Amino acid sequence: MKQKRLDVLRFALKCILIPSVAAFIIFALNKPYQKYDEQKYMDIVKFDTLGREYWEIHVGNLGSSHGAYNFNYDAISQYGYICFNFANTSQSYDYDYAILQEYGQYMTPNSVMFIPVSYFSFNNEVVNDTEKQAMTVRYYHFLSPENIPNYDPYVDLVTNRLPILSAGEELFKILPDLKLSLIAHAADDGNNIEEFANKAQARYSRHFDNKEEYFMPERIEELYAIIEYCQANEITPVLITTPFSHYYTDLVSDEFLQEFHDTVTTIATDTGVNYYDYSHDERFRDNLDYFSDSDHLNEQGAQYFMQVLMEEITELDRFF
Repeated sequence: MKQKRLDVLRFALKCILIPSVAAFIIFALNKPYQKYDEQKYMDIVKFDTLGREYWEIHVGNLGSSHGAYNFNYDAISQYGYICFNFANTSQSYDYDYAILQEYGQYMTPNSVMFIPVSYFSFNNEVVNDTEKQAMTVRYYHFLSPENIPNYDPYVDLVTNRLPILSAGEELFKILPDLKLSLIAHAADDGNNIEEFANKAQARYSRHFDNKEEYFMPERIEELYAIIEYCQANEITPVLITTPFSHYYTDLVSDEFLQEFHDTVTTIATDTGVNYYDYSHDERFRDNLDYFSDSDHLNEQGAQYFMQVLMEEITELDRFF
């Protein structure tokens, strides 16, 4: 009888100690891994400044990479106006709207919000579920649960609270003998015409191949919701298609372009919002010195593009 009691006691101790040790290891490793994991999301650190460094924004933009890379506000900032880029790579309209719900309060009355409309805006730029998940988890780092589309508590736990649980092989990168190397690759300046054309084909394939529907009704409704939010909160929305090189636009069919412009024009007319289309602008489309790839401006191009906007966008007249 006494031996049985000892066996039960040993078993009970194991049941307590093993999970306790496992929990201790998880929490001990989570902190250093969390620091490593945060480096993957350096592009969203800017959102930490909202409400601290930025709380009265005069001009901003939403959007995917066409918003993130094509808007350079240095010229406007020189006049003392506060500007902010809310865009992220592959960001769809549902997340644009989520960001507005979270941070739209920092836009001043009569401010201007550029809303990029790209050829993939009414679909999804991500090409598979793995990429979609990778892009989605970043929003758990800077949006409140109530504003995250299709919020999943489990995803929040393993990607934000305890990222160690989803580390996999990346866990080895926090070990002392292994050094994390973050390499920033410079954008191709586009001087090699053949290479530029090949990359344009790759960009086109990413945006158009294997898409069941180019104009998803839910994306259209999300754009209407974004515009409605802006108008209800004294923010002036401006629809805009940023410059593309001709290597990209030459691949797009006339049928698609017609449906695209019909869709955007309808939305603009319904909401009373102006739409500006720079996709075929002669000042950009043949000048590869302004592009980092077929549909993204480089720093020089983005600076010049902002000069053009300051001269041509009537909604910006109030600032100059």
